This record gives sequence, C-alpha cells and structure tokens, in this order.
Amino acid sequence: MDVIEAIKTRRSIERFKPEPPPRELIEKILEAGTWAPNHHLTEPWRFFVLTGRARERLGEVMAQALAEELPDPDSQESRAKIDAEKQRPLRAPVIIAVAASPKQDPNIVELEEVVATSAAIQNMLLAAHALGLGAKLRTGKAAYRKKVKEFFGLSDREYLLGFIYLGYPDVKPQKGFRTPFQEKTVWLEY
Repeated sequence: MDVIEAIKTRRSIERFKPEPPPRELIEKILEAGTWAPNHHLTEPWRFFVLTGRARERLGEVMAQALAEELPDPDSQESRAKIDAEKQRPLRAPVIIAVAASPKQDPNIVELEEVVATSAAIQNMLLAAHALGLGAKLRTGKAAYRKKVKEFFGLSDREYLLGFIYLGYPDVKPQKGFRTPFQEKTVWLEY
C-alpha cells in the first residue's frame, strides 16, 4: 500500500471480530513502531502486548483505579461506570499499550522522547492498516492513573501514552474528513 494512500484511508475501527490476528502480524506492527524517528537514537518506546486473559486483568486494574477516584463507588451510577471501565479492554482481541520511557540524560529533552513514541504509535497504526487489520488508539484518564501505570511496571517518570486496540474489523470504516491544510498553514518566506 502506498504510504500516502495509507495515511488518507486509515481510520479508527470501533468494532472488532473476536479472533486475534496471528503473532507474526503483531510483530510486524511492533517492528514498524521501532522505526520511528527519535533524537539521539534513544528509542524511548516500550510496548506491552495484551491478549486473552491479560486484557481481563487490565480491565480489573482500570476498574479499581477508577473506583478509587469516585466519591461514592458503591452507588448505582458509580457501579455502572466501574463495570463499563472493566469491559473496555475486551473490545478488541489484542491491545498494545505504548509507553514513553525518557532517558535520564541532561542532553535529552523529555518532550522529544514523548514525541518520538507518538511517532512510533503512528507507524504502528499505519502498519496495521497496510496489513489489513483495524486499529484504534485509545487514550484518556485510564492511561494516566498510577495504578494502571504500575500494572505495566512503569515509574512515575514514564508515560503511558495510550492503548492500541487491534484486530480484524467488524465494521466498515467511515469516510474520513480533514480540514484542508491551507487553513492550518502559514508560509513564511525570506
């Protein structure tokens, strides 16, 4: 698939078939992530692949972390939120959690490490699309909760940037739309 075509046709997939893609395809996606540009070649990304029951365990941790934040976790409304949070990781047969692990070096800018890991995520999303798989990047409060970060063994100085939900699409992708680049671009001439 042509890279420009892949960029323009990749869409986030909302529903996945239950069967997981083969490990070989997941490994190709992970490898694509490792080819992201990164200043000083620090390779700050870390990938965690969850399949099967590991997704259930993540859901339990996400639900516990949410419950700790709610003022009345035993209320009917809170229980519904907690149950929904617990089910989130089960929406796709594979989840790749992606973290940025900034190098401790005075010459390394931490934000550049996060940017490099974000580029790795984009590579992975495009690779999944080119391989005929569906993917969706999910971020949100769960990625920032301490208990969830601890589940992955991440320290306070590391960032859990999000979860790539991955599998075979069970829905036709929607047509995309973007604001024309002309409306977002300023040309500076010297």
